[in-house]
Amino acid sequence: MKTDKDFNIKFTGLKLGYHKFDFQLDKSFFDLFEFSDFEDANLKVDLIMEKKTNSLELDLTLSGTVLVPCDVTNDLFDLPLENKISLLVKFGEEFNDENEEILILPFDSHYVDISQVAYELAVLTVPLKKINPDVLSGKKGGDILKKIEDLSPDVQSETKEGEVDPRWDKLRTLLN
Repeated sequence: MKTDKDFNIKFTGLKLGYHKFDFQLDKSFFDLFEFSDFEDANLKVDLIMEKKTNSLELDLTLSGTVLVPCDVTNDLFDLPLENKISLLVKFGEEFNDENEEILILPFDSHYVDISQVAYELAVLTVPLKKINPDVLSGKKGGDILKKIEDLSPDVQSETKEGEVDPRWDKLRTLLN
């Protein structure tokens, strides 16, 4: 099982310049954060760190898939995710992660923990509406979409053409 220590990057002892790190995010990683929206995950985070004399520049690239339920059919499908983020790590008196682009570590720090950044990068990449591509192409979910269409109200049938719904008249009086 993964622990958050697996995502610590020890920067003391590294030479100035670029360094590359790779991390795998699976279901056990998201279990650390008690996040259960993914049935499974197969994500990779490529991190390029540029060590400078007084700061670190981190470029994280996320790619892979997560197994999620479709919002239309509730069937599980692999949702591809891709995203990038850059983070500047500076040093100060105390830890501060209030700014999403700048992380401040205490002067006596020897490592940077990227687990929270990787978690947020993955979770915020998921679209609000998760729809299986097979549903969009019409290969799946036709019966469910037909049922939704049958149950949705038909506005045109409620009022005759050219006739104004009296509820709108009440709302128009508010504008005057």
